[in-house]
Amino acid sequence: MKRLRNAIMAAVTACMGFAGVAHADEMDEILKRGELRVAVQSQGAPVSFVNKKGERTGLAVELAKMMATDLGVKIVFQDYDFKGLIPALLSGKVDIIAADMTPTPQRAAQLLFSRPMFYQETVAVSLKDAPYKTWEDLNKAGLNIGATQASSYGEAIKKFMPKATLKEFAGGTAAVTQALSGGRLDAAVSDLGNVSNFVREFGNLKILDGIITREPLAFAVQANAFHLKLWLDNYVELITADRRLENQVNYWWNSTDWEKDHK
Repeated sequence: MKRLRNAIMAAVTACMGFAGVAHADEMDEILKRGELRVAVQSQGAPVSFVNKKGERTGLAVELAKMMATDLGVKIVFQDYDFKGLIPALLSGKVDIIAADMTPTPQRAAQLLFSRPMFYQETVAVSLKDAPYKTWEDLNKAGLNIGATQASSYGEAIKKFMPKATLKEFAGGTAAVTQALSGGRLDAAVSDLGNVSNFVREFGNLKILDGIITREPLAFAVQANAFHLKLWLDNYVELITADRRLENQVNYWWNSTDWEKDHK
């Protein structure tokens, strides 16, 4: 009986130790470290990019900077291709993904997402002289439609344009629209903010009629980072109440005012 009691106590002690490790407070780690490590994809204005002064900025970047300032810690950005954002978070290299990421069922099975920061409208774009008028016109065999690698845009193509062929690109919407402008694609799918920017930049593109999807965009943390997720949700409530979130979204997403300041 004594040996059994000792074995039980050892097992309980081991389990308690494991629970302590498993439930270590990520917010304590951030505050102790004195820095918030944020994964971004600095390849797509107006969400995240490097401006004419060589400074990283954009809607997601500025929101992350606000978070760090209000939390009283330094912010450290790490740049990844879109497909590298989730692996960076899962491996513990960063605390948060701050990007135009949709909390799809597949992603939410791996991560915890904050309340939506803002919403995006997914649209299609083609060359100006192409015969297509609406995004529905792209659902044809033989058409090559581009999207950012591992993005919800690619999923929209597969779901709503199954007859066409999906072509995925690393490097964000910039790489996709460059391929389209250069004649290597028949069309592309991305969010309205990014597409509007590149239509103005390239000059030979047009946005097709119709909204394919309207998707929430949120920041992501590791699946066991409950305190950090709740902190993010609370933060969204606060900056919604004092209208800082609205001001940022209006400047970066709902207008072109940012262009004169950063391009």
